[in-house]
Amino acid sequence: MHIDFTHIEYLRNGNSRQQSAYEELTSLSIFEHLRDYNPILTGTIPIGIDLPESDLDIICQCCDHVTFAETLKARYGNKRNFKIQTTGSNELRETVATFWSGDFKIEIFGQDCPSVNQRAYRHMLIEHKILNSEDDAFRTEIMRLKAAGLKTEPAFARVLGLQGDPYEALLKYEIVDL
Repeated sequence: MHIDFTHIEYLRNGNSRQQSAYEELTSLSIFEHLRDYNPILTGTIPIGIDLPESDLDIICQCCDHVTFAETLKARYGNKRNFKIQTTGSNELRETVATFWSGDFKIEIFGQDCPSVNQRAYRHMLIEHKILNSEDDAFRTEIMRLKAAGLKTEPAFARVLGLQGDPYEALLKYEIVDL
């Protein structure tokens, strides 16, 4: 099943958690406020393998981290547990803001890289494709490993038998269509 993950409309018809995420995100107008930064919701909630504590991860493209941080502070600085920091060198600079809204922890991540080229988005697309090519037992095992404490990419790597760095191995994984 093909989903356009670059827009959050698909969440409206998803499971109850996805519908709640849609309601929360639209009530905050995050995608309108951050339109200039090409925001995309990534992570486990969009592909339905989230845990109760899973957050809403929004990736953005930003070349001016000062302005991006100021925008985030102005829009969401009053939210519960708001934190923001910019780290890294000029080539690998990242700005991350976290806060709570409703029942969700929200993390907004900015990097000077097109959103569709960022690892979080690429991982999510690959994981979605894998989930759609496997049976329910595969999904159940991913969820079991995640509940036991493994991060998503290492869980996929373990179930798929991938060697080395799970984040890199997953990016290289190819699904064979029969």
